[in-house]
Amino acid sequence: MASQNTSNISEFTLLGFPIGCKAKTVLFVVFLVVYLLSITSNILIICIVKTDWHLHKPMYFFLANFSFLEIWYISVTVPKMMSDFLDQRRTISIVGCLIQFYFFFFFGSTENLLLVIMSLDRYVAICYPLQYFIIMTEKFCTLLAAGAWVISVIAMMIVIIPVSRLTFCGSTEIDHVFCDFSPLVKLSCNGATLCEIIFFFLAGVVMIGCFTLIMASYGHIMLTIITTSSNSGLRSAFTTCTSHFIVVFIYYGAVMFMYLRPSATTSFNVDKIVSVFYAVLTPLLNPIIYSLRNREVKEAIQRTFRKSIKSFQKDRSEQSMPTISLHCKVIANA
Repeated sequence: MASQNTSNISEFTLLGFPIGCKAKTVLFVVFLVVYLLSITSNILIICIVKTDWHLHKPMYFFLANFSFLEIWYISVTVPKMMSDFLDQRRTISIVGCLIQFYFFFFFGSTENLLLVIMSLDRYVAICYPLQYFIIMTEKFCTLLAAGAWVISVIAMMIVIIPVSRLTFCGSTEIDHVFCDFSPLVKLSCNGATLCEIIFFFLAGVVMIGCFTLIMASYGHIMLTIITTSSNSGLRSAFTTCTSHFIVVFIYYGAVMFMYLRPSATTSFNVDKIVSVFYAVLTPLLNPIIYSLRNREVKEAIQRTFRKSIKSFQKDRSEQSMPTISLHCKVIANA
C-alpha cells in the first residue's frame, strides 16, 4: 500500500505563510524589491572589483566571490517564493524540490567556507602585514576560493544521495516556504534516520568548525590591535574587519538557531520567519554592510560613476560635432 501511495506522488505543496491574499500581494512586492536590490548590489560589487585596479587585492577577490555566491543563493528560493504568493496551488515537483534543497545547502556551505577564508585574509593582513602579499598570492587565493566550492559540492553529494532515495507517502504538504531539510524528511514513509544523522553531522562540522575558525582569527586580530594600539594603520584595517564581523554574527545567529537546536523545540512557523531572514535578507545586507563600511569600495564606486558620466558627456559632445560642422558649412556657403 505504501509503495502504491509513493508511486502516485509526483509533487509537493509548499504551505508557506498562512496569510490572506492582500498580505501575499504585499509580500510579493516586498520580496521582489529585495530580490532586485540584492541582485543589483551584488553585481555592482563584482563589476567594481573587476574594473577598478585599486581593488585588485585578495580581500576584494574574495568579496567578489562572496557576491557571486549571494546572487545564486537568493535565486534558489526567492523566485519560487514570489510565484507561490500569486499561485494558489504552490506546488513543486519532487525533482524540483530535491534540486532546490541541494543548491540551497550547497551555497550555504560555500558561504560558511568563504567567511572563514575572508577572516583568514584579514588575520594575515593584520597579524603578518609584511608577509601578506607573499602568503596571499593570486594562485593561493584562487586555490582557497576554488576549494570552498569543491568541498561544498562533495559535502552536499554525501547528503543528497540518501535524501534522494527516500520514499514519500501520505501527506504531500511541506510546512515551509521552500524545501528545507526537516519539513522534507518529515514526509518520508521509510524512515530518515540515516539522512538525519548525515545531515546534522555535516551541518555541525561545517557550521561549528567554520565559526570556531572565524572566532579564532578575530581573537588573534583583536590581540594584535590591543598590543599595537598606536598603529593607526592596524586600527584602520580592524575597522574593515568589523563589517566582516557583523556579517558573521547575522548569518551564524540565524543558521545555528535553525539547524543546531534540539528537534523537540522545532516550530515551523518560527522557522519560516528565521529562514526568510537568512535566505532573503542577508544576501541584501551583506553587500550593503561591506560597501558602506569600506572606504576603498565607496571610493571605487564614486570613481566608476565619475568615469561613466565623463564617458557619457564625451559621447554626447562627439555626436553634436557633426551637426556643428554642418551648420558651419551652410553659413560659409551662404
